Amino acid sequence: KVNSFAHQDELGVRSRSPRWAIAGKLKSQQVTTKILNIEVSLGRTGAVTPVAKLEPVSVGGVVVSNATLHNQDEIDRKDVRIGDTVLIQRAGDVIPEVVKVILEKRQKGSLPFTLPNNCPVCSHEVFRPEGEVVARCQNMECSAQVKGRIDHFVSKGCMDIDGFGTKLVDQLVEKKLMKNVADIYSLSLDQLSELERMAEKSAQNIMDAITASKKSSMARFIHALGIRNVGEHAAKVLEKSFSGNLENLMDAEIEALTAIHEIGGIMAESIVNFFQDDTNKKVIKACLKAGIQFEAVEQIQESEFTGKTFVFTGSLEKFSRKDAQSMVEKLGARASGSVSSKTDYLVAGPGAGSKLMKAEELNISIYSEDEFLELIGK
Repeated sequence: KVNSFAHQDELGVRSRSPRWAIAGKLKSQQVTTKILNIEVSLGRTGAVTPVAKLEPVSVGGVVVSNATLHNQDEIDRKDVRIGDTVLIQRAGDVIPEVVKVILEKRQKGSLPFTLPNNCPVCSHEVFRPEGEVVARCQNMECSAQVKGRIDHFVSKGCMDIDGFGTKLVDQLVEKKLMKNVADIYSLSLDQLSELERMAEKSAQNIMDAITASKKSSMARFIHALGIRNVGEHAAKVLEKSFSGNLENLMDAEIEALTAIHEIGGIMAESIVNFFQDDTNKKVIKACLKAGIQFEAVEQIQESEFTGKTFVFTGSLEKFSRKDAQSMVEKLGARASGSVSSKTDYLVAGPGAGSKLMKAEELNISIYSEDEFLELIGK
């Protein structure tokens, strides 16, 4: 860990972790257990995932009875079979995983495991796209996928509908009161009150939470839709790039999307494919018709700095790094954490070091904080 606050500020943070600290972990504890069965689970994107059901065993103080096997390629690589004695660990001291099979203890007559050709929930055909390791159920109305999509939509990082838990989702889907996420906004107090273990007060609290969720941000809504390869950070990038205009995003071509910093070809293709689907369009339209409104996004000004890259270094005294980033983004530019040949401007505060030297070597325009403020007209 870097102790200096000034250096921490200079190094900055990634979307999920700081650049000025790393977590060192001891080697994971490994133990042996037996695979009792291999079951198949289904996610909201239709991904078919094999899960090893283990003889319960304590690993690092936690009793483990399940471990993901990821996909068919991983099963084949490790040659994992039902009845095998295996060595397991908690990857990063969190996620249980099968390290290897102890072949000396393998039972005679055991057979290689192959994922089913049909979905274990709806019996629809399972398809594995060329070049991908994940097999998927192609039925968009598969109840497991519907439940997964709704669970994701109501979660804290998405529409944040308090009290709308997994058990409630299960009941609503099984009773055919919900077929997609838009149906959340057509639920009535009576429908909720009639469910098992649902008192009228609890039902009213959920109705209030549903109403409150209608005032949200475009970024939260995009993330909630569950577009493949589009996470929380990418949703914020899209919101900012399209100035909070969902219609413009829905009409965007791949070329326009890939021109956005941090949006690559694979993500752009996923976005275009999602918004071209008629079913998805209907769901979005129904959500907006139900009253979902997005808070205003501060408009990005077209300026001489549009598309330019700024780097800030040293101990900034006139403004924080976050404020600096906000200032340049409003002008259509972006702030980067490192100096390269693509850097257009370097703003150096007291104590600037290697970044300043590199900028000088690359003949990049260098400004003090006051000169930067004057440059952008502040």
